[in-house]
Amino acid sequence: MDEEETNRWLEELKSEHRDLDDVIHYLIDTHHPNTMRIQRLKKRKLKLKDMIDRLESGLIPDLDA
Repeated sequence: MDEEETNRWLEELKSEHRDLDDVIHYLIDTHHPNTMRIQRLKKRKLKLKDMIDRLESGLIPDLDA
């Protein structure tokens, strides 16, 4: 995967992460009765964050010390 594809994928993941954050906050603010659903969404959001972090660290060039 080249850098351009990685950046595109990274932007898609960040967008999904933001969308999940909005949904989670909405469900919490409206006192949604299904806490399992909220927990699943939070878990998905955390997995996305981990993927984003891995992709971003892969874009940082290695520096020789």
